[in-house]
Amino acid sequence: MLVRRWTPKMTAHAWRLLGEREPARDAVQESWTQALRGLARLKEDRAFAVWILRIVTRQCAAHIKLRQRDRALAEREAREPRETGAGSRAELAPDQARVREALASLPPAQSAAIALFYLQDMTIAEVAVALDVPAGTVKTRLMHAREKLRAFLEGEIDERS
Repeated sequence: MLVRRWTPKMTAHAWRLLGEREPARDAVQESWTQALRGLARLKEDRAFAVWILRIVTRQCAAHIKLRQRDRALAEREAREPRETGAGSRAELAPDQARVREALASLPPAQSAAIALFYLQDMTIAEVAVALDVPAGTVKTRLMHAREKLRAFLEGEIDERS
């Protein structure tokens, strides 16, 4: 039940950090291995979300350390809009497609902070634990991400006017 419920969330989190689908899946697999070994040590059930996302974050960090030369390329690819099937983008409302494009333009660290805070409804402290960074860093990433999103979206609004 845990695997079915959490694997998609873990994969999305890893993908935001790594910018690539296959390494994200690998990080999630290794995270489950570590989680199963340490699950008995988890004291509070409510802490599971933060605990498992922190494991994923550490796996992603290990992946990045092993492949530092590939990181710049992965970040560039993560910032580029993803091409989808002709029908799928047309099915999205124009505003939704624009917001997704804006989110995809963020650096992975900012994208992860935004997603955990707004999409996963985590607190600043929980995001800090999940990303293994200080709370102040989370606040800074959120501030810069919001500024970039606003500029991105306002630029599009100005062009339409």
